[in-house]
Amino acid sequence: MHELTECLVHCPYCGEGISVLVDTSAGDQQYTEDCQVCCSPILMTLQVDNEGLVFIEASQEND
Repeated sequence: MHELTECLVHCPYCGEGISVLVDTSAGDQQYTEDCQVCCSPILMTLQVDNEGLVFIEASQEND
């Protein structure tokens, strides 16, 4: 069963707040998603703790 959670992150390129849906059933993960505003590639680092809390970090792809 997939559990989608909506998260708000700020693009590390243009600074705009964007909403992303993440699949928390996959646990910790890292993937690239393009900014919905400036189309730059954002490296998303997702961590899900034992209680199901989601922590997401958005960074430039080449950092």
